[in-house]
Amino acid sequence: MNDRRAGLQALIAPNSVAIIGASDDPARIGGRPLHYLLNCGYAGEVYPINPNRPTVQGAPALPSIKEIGKPVDCALVAVPAKLVIETLEDCVACGVRSAIVFSSGFAETGAGGEDAQQRIADIAERSGMRILGPNCLGVLNLQNRFFATFSSTGDKGYPAAGNLAVISQSGAYGTHVFSVATRWGLGISHVVTTGNECDVQVAEVIDWAVDQDDIKVIAAYSEGTKDGGKLIRSLMRARLRGKPVIFMKVGESETGAAAAASHTASLAGANEIYDAAFRQFGAFRTETTEEMLDIAYACTAGIYPASRRLGLVTISGGVGVQMADYAIKLGLDVAPMPADAQKKLKEKLPFASPLNPVDTTAQFFNDMSLVGANFTIMLQEGRYDTAIAFFTIAAAASYVVEPLLKELNAIRQAFPNRLLIISLVGPADVVQRYRDAGFLTFEDPCRAIRAVRALADFGAWFAAPAKQMPAVASGSADAGGIAPGAMSEWASRECLAAAGVPVVDAVLARSAGEAKAAAERFGGNVVLKVNGAEIAHKTEIGGVALNVAPADAEPRHDEMLARVAKKAPGTRVDGVIVAPMVAGGIETILGLQVDPVFGPTVMFGLGGVFVEVFEDVAFRLAPIDRAEALAMIEETKGYRILAGARGRPAADVDAIADALVALGRFGATHGAELASVDINPFVVMPASQGAFALDCLVVRK
Repeated sequence: MNDRRAGLQALIAPNSVAIIGASDDPARIGGRPLHYLLNCGYAGEVYPINPNRPTVQGAPALPSIKEIGKPVDCALVAVPAKLVIETLEDCVACGVRSAIVFSSGFAETGAGGEDAQQRIADIAERSGMRILGPNCLGVLNLQNRFFATFSSTGDKGYPAAGNLAVISQSGAYGTHVFSVATRWGLGISHVVTTGNECDVQVAEVIDWAVDQDDIKVIAAYSEGTKDGGKLIRSLMRARLRGKPVIFMKVGESETGAAAAASHTASLAGANEIYDAAFRQFGAFRTETTEEMLDIAYACTAGIYPASRRLGLVTISGGVGVQMADYAIKLGLDVAPMPADAQKKLKEKLPFASPLNPVDTTAQFFNDMSLVGANFTIMLQEGRYDTAIAFFTIAAAASYVVEPLLKELNAIRQAFPNRLLIISLVGPADVVQRYRDAGFLTFEDPCRAIRAVRALADFGAWFAAPAKQMPAVASGSADAGGIAPGAMSEWASRECLAAAGVPVVDAVLARSAGEAKAAAERFGGNVVLKVNGAEIAHKTEIGGVALNVAPADAEPRHDEMLARVAKKAPGTRVDGVIVAPMVAGGIETILGLQVDPVFGPTVMFGLGGVFVEVFEDVAFRLAPIDRAEALAMIEETKGYRILAGARGRPAADVDAIADALVALGRFGATHGAELASVDINPFVVMPASQGAFALDCLVVRK
């Protein structure tokens, strides 16, 4: 264990703690954590520090941390902001391993506070003492009863430890999740709130949680990430360990790195890049507390479906339709039962609809043996990895519970690796009996379906091969092969072609005669495009001529340059690009954006109106492999067109994937020098006929 990780351990699970600014009043910021530590069962050493009192809340107090005489694992700092720096320096001098700074009045207050917070960060960097906060609500460790917070969280008692860790940048939200989860009966292992994150960040605490055997599920909340590399590494490690990370990231601001010349930059907002990072590295992003805790609860079963195949059982035909519709909307597979299985179900349940959902009607409960037969046929012959049964209030009826549980227990034992969920409404003690039997329970079947979607994603992520670490935020300092300064379309094209991105055949003509010769070589109508490093939008200055016959190439060349000179006087022109007119194919757009947090990010979407209006695009952090490239193509709505919708020929999707891999590799290699890359349009021909860039632009930083 390195020193930084050891310091994090001392912060979250200390064996000794000093409360600097300890108050005799349990309601005050310096009093409440002391009250908790003295009464919640914490077994470590507790040192109240108060220079004005010999005792605090009945415990002997010391005037200074210097009086303890030996290092302590953690110091809780509850003093005014103006005293925090001095207090932390004292902690360093006394060998304190970590500190939690409750005090506010730092970066959240503006420039003056930012300077003070930077001094705290410098203390952490220089000394190695880990610092949580400032402006945080502290730590709750239910495993060793370390209630180091001034929130009112512990006022209603100290619940037993569970296996869900809550890691939140916001202290109020972290303790809110704790309170709601506790009310739901969902056991929490730890709550860590990181506040202003001068040192310890959410990503680092996730990484720590991955190594804790008593943590099975991780729920995280963040308003922003300072170090994309740390976050990605923590998610990669969680996925490799089979630990689900449920993440709420709020805020949808732009990255601030947009370049006016780039479609990619204008589409790659911070929100989209976070989405890509979570999807690529196996964290499930949530939007509400209810969704976060529903998924966390479902994860406690420890069963992650091997497929998206979902079997539905219902005693209400209408609710069955509702469930199926919602499941399909979320991308789950509610394929009907195989014909032989339907026949067997019909023999057992003549009154039932044996498709999927299987509508048993309430008659189902007249013979409880039918429950076992129904589930066995569905799970064994229907091959559904998850089954949800809508039994509503019927499952809680006094005369139903015992015989139904008998059948369900047999099913649970016969199919231990299937995810089985009961939707019912009943008294808490009755619902708990179903949970004790190994079934997840939800009142609302659609909330159950939403949780299943997340668990199916985790199942796929956990089963997938290990991902390659992206070139986060920097890339290589060696930009060999990229011309210095602004790049023309021709220079961009040559650069990308050398990187393996296919481009349409073209010639850079230096005169009207060369343009005519190139057109004659291509043997058909051509496009003429003015070339120059200062020219980003050729059409706007009249710098494009379409459908030019070889015989007309010379006059059209001269006319185009005259238009450019008139509309953009003084613009430096570096030749004219001559390329054949392309017929057929589907226009797509490929792009690369270098995000300030996550680094080079690859984009794909359909071109034309799809990208301009619908913004139907997908992102991935670079580099990517072929499987990831295909996945990002398939997640766009436009994929159906590429796949051959309405009788159209299927496009060469493999060629797109190869180009995306090459573009990602280019971005990962040269990310330190790049701002963005636009390849628009990138025309895709029918299957096996390839794809190529018609226009491209590399924008350097």
